[in-house]
Amino acid sequence: MSGKCVVLLSGGLDSATTLAMARRDGYDCYALTCLYGQRHCIETEAAKRVAKSLGVTDHRLFHLDLSTIGGSALTDPKMNVPKDRSDHAITSGIPVTYVPARNTLFLSLALAWAEVLGAFDIFIGVNSLDYSGYPD
Repeated sequence: MSGKCVVLLSGGLDSATTLAMARRDGYDCYALTCLYGQRHCIETEAAKRVAKSLGVTDHRLFHLDLSTIGGSALTDPKMNVPKDRSDHAITSGIPVTYVPARNTLFLSLALAWAEVLGAFDIFIGVNSLDYSGYPD
């Protein structure tokens, strides 16, 4: 056994794959899903199904309202979420769906829980090929 780990699990493809890889490598997985004031719950519901399917030891939902900070169409209902962005729009500038420092905050929460659990490893599923202008 590789020991305990905390996996940040959004419910998307990258984090689900990361969780599957941690399980494959023998980790005792604890999954953390952050509800950060996002305007959708599709990925959160998927995270619940993935956590159950892959047999995590504990799956926690952490409520963190980033709409207080604002600055993102994902957390501010006054901003439109763009759909069907062009290739040019994807590769130019930071999109309005960027949530400032979101992954940094999530990693901090994962670190706090890992410390409580006595876990040494934290997993986050990010894909550099899908960068699309997100600076975090």
